[in-house]
Amino acid sequence: MNVLITGNSSGLGLGLTEALLEQGAIVRGLSRRGCPLKTDRHDEFDDVLRDELVDLGDLNKIPQALESVLSDAHRLDLLVLNAGVLGKIQPLHQTDVHDLEHLYRVNVWANKVILDWLIESALPVDQVIAISSGAAVNMNYGWGGYSLSKASVNHLMHLYAEEMPETHLMAYAPGLVDTPMQDYLCGDVDSGDFPSVQKLKDARGTEHMPTPKMAAQRLLEVLPILKANYPSGGFVDIRHLD
Repeated sequence: MNVLITGNSSGLGLGLTEALLEQGAIVRGLSRRGCPLKTDRHDEFDDVLRDELVDLGDLNKIPQALESVLSDAHRLDLLVLNAGVLGKIQPLHQTDVHDLEHLYRVNVWANKVILDWLIESALPVDQVIAISSGAAVNMNYGWGGYSLSKASVNHLMHLYAEEMPETHLMAYAPGLVDTPMQDYLCGDVDSGDFPSVQKLKDARGTEHMPTPKMAAQRLLEVLPILKANYPSGGFVDIRHLD
């Protein structure tokens, strides 16, 4: 299996990278900090983990990074558009538009640049999973920029399904995952001001908020189900999966 994952330096992206490598896949990663498995488990994964450092917020640098990390690839079985930033939980009217522009560059436009490059290079891709969120639908108070960007990710997959007819694309919400993002949400955000955060604080440390690797394994288990039972371009939340 030949896979490309964005944002695989931590969180779900790192969990997916580790789970796929242990299944014998060749994993190619794009991230700003680099995948720690490249050094921590160098002897085990050196030949099957291809890592390219790139700031996905710098859209002009993405094509060169793709050319490097995919230089010997003839096809991709799976592309996981995972990289994303949360932004600050605050009222939308207090959020500077320049902060929203950066959030959109990473969460939305970087994905567009990658898909455009794949189309233009005619590299076959079997399945694309764009990591979305329940926030794309819930639109809870304080999550404005993140919610807007993830809703845009959902629509991006719908639009590109028409332009990539040989590829199955899905926007996928993995549910609660205990990533570094939760350090900020559960530690710094006042649930009195933003009530939707309380459920995260209650879930952390319980089975309701799995580790990144557990969430990654669940995603890998449902990949065939998504492709077989859900039309390309759709959105699915793991918590509502039939």
